[in-house]
Amino acid sequence: MNIPFLDNWLKRRGGVDEENVLTAGAEDDPERAAAIAELLSECELLRVRVGESGLELDDTPASLAALDQLPPRWRDDPEELPSLGNDAGLYLGTVMVRTVPGATWHIWPGGHPVVRLVSGREISVVEAGLEWAVNGAPELSQVYAEAAEG
Repeated sequence: MNIPFLDNWLKRRGGVDEENVLTAGAEDDPERAAAIAELLSECELLRVRVGESGLELDDTPASLAALDQLPPRWRDDPEELPSLGNDAGLYLGTVMVRTVPGATWHIWPGGHPVVRLVSGREISVVEAGLEWAVNGAPELSQVYAEAAEG
C-alpha cells in the first residue's frame, strides 16, 4: 500500500505490531472512526481526473457505475496510473463504508486498508481499484454489488 502520509505516521511510532494500529479502538470511538473514514475518503487525484470528465463523485453506488463507464484516459499516464488506482480503491471503500450497513475500515500492519463487512469478510478495495484502473475489471460497481449482497 502506498499512502505516504500513513507510512510516515507509522514510522514515527516505531513501526507496527500485529494490532490493527489505526482502527484499534475505533469501534468504541465514533469520532476516531469518522476521522479515519474522512482521511481515506479524500481520493483527490481521482476526484480531479473524473471531474475533468464532467463527473462528480457523490459517494453513492451510482457514482461507481458512472466511473466504470468513463473512457480510461488515465492509462495513458503510467506514472499516474498507480495513484489513480489507489484512489479508485479508496473511493470504492468509501462508498461501501457509507452505504453498506455495518461496513467499516480496517488498516492492517504496513498500512493496508480493507473494508470489513458485518459478516467478517474483508474486501481488499485498493487491489480492486488498481485492477480496475489497469485492466477495467473487475468493475467497481460489481465489487460493490457483491459486498452489498452479504
